[in-house]
Amino acid sequence: MRLTTLSGRRAAAAAISAALALTTLTACAHHEDDKSGGGSGKVKIMVGGLDKVIYLPAMLTQRLGYFKAEGVDVQLLTEPAGVQAETALVSGDVQGTVGFYDHTLDLQSKGKHVESVVQFSHAPGEVEVVSNKAAGELKSAKDFKGKKLGVTGLGSSTDFLTKYLAVHNGLKTSDYTPVAVGAGQTFIAALQQGSIQGGMTTDPTVATILDKKLGKVLIDMRTPEGSKEALGGAYPSSSLYMRTDWVNSHKDTVQKLANAFVKTLKWMSKHTPEEIAAKMPADYAQGGGTKVYAESIKSTLPMFTTDGVMPSDGPATVERVLKSFNPNLKNFKVDLAKTYTTEFVKKAK
Repeated sequence: MRLTTLSGRRAAAAAISAALALTTLTACAHHEDDKSGGGSGKVKIMVGGLDKVIYLPAMLTQRLGYFKAEGVDVQLLTEPAGVQAETALVSGDVQGTVGFYDHTLDLQSKGKHVESVVQFSHAPGEVEVVSNKAAGELKSAKDFKGKKLGVTGLGSSTDFLTKYLAVHNGLKTSDYTPVAVGAGQTFIAALQQGSIQGGMTTDPTVATILDKKLGKVLIDMRTPEGSKEALGGAYPSSSLYMRTDWVNSHKDTVQKLANAFVKTLKWMSKHTPEEIAAKMPADYAQGGGTKVYAESIKSTLPMFTTDGVMPSDGPATVERVLKSFNPNLKNFKVDLAKTYTTEFVKKAK
């Protein structure tokens, strides 16, 4: 009788241990799911500068109520540079990033798989500006040598494009000094104080610089034509990109996001810069005022797609540009088909 009781107790103990182990595993799974956005139902999207016009569709979609209409709870977060937004995605702190498509290629070379699921643009939307004081000696990318040039952050897309312009014009990336100055007022202050002679930035920073007569446009890549002249073709830039494994395991949510963003892109194509500006937070004008902000939107609007679809020749242009200076990519065989998908935007309402 005692042996039977002991055997029963052992069996019961084993069952309890198994149950505890299963509970622990389930708890861990739920923890990871919460971090990935699956458990909480909220999708966190990090934007490489919410007030930049190149990333305008993110906040505009929220202001138009399209996320809510699709039944998806989106929390928009912001970092001053795209490279920081990329880091948040890779670490799993957010589920999506609104940033430049070129990061998907760079990350693939590092063994990280992310993909653009909605392509906002087919041009960079970037502008190389020069201060009035340096304008006499800095007239083209060939004059970058010996200069201090502002970028939003080291390893950011502004950094990538500046490197390409230097190399494409016969210089080495070591011939100039990139300075991380962010965007908006920090970029403007660096230009005014002479910490940089020029730099790459976007609207509304560009519009403010021109309005205050602090500098001039050196290279304008806000239009497909400007992109082709500077980079040799369409350069898909701002996009919603996400980890491939998350996309594959949350297709319903990704579809809702695609529906909302495509609806916004179509709305933008049918409304004036003034009407778009009126929907955005007032402080996004960066002190330039409503009129200047509307002008900055007008200058940048040509970069946006109307359907969220990746331009067919865009990925190859981005690969060529990055391989011209990036040692990680130079001899790496990029699988471009895995850096973007049109599955969701083509199904968008």
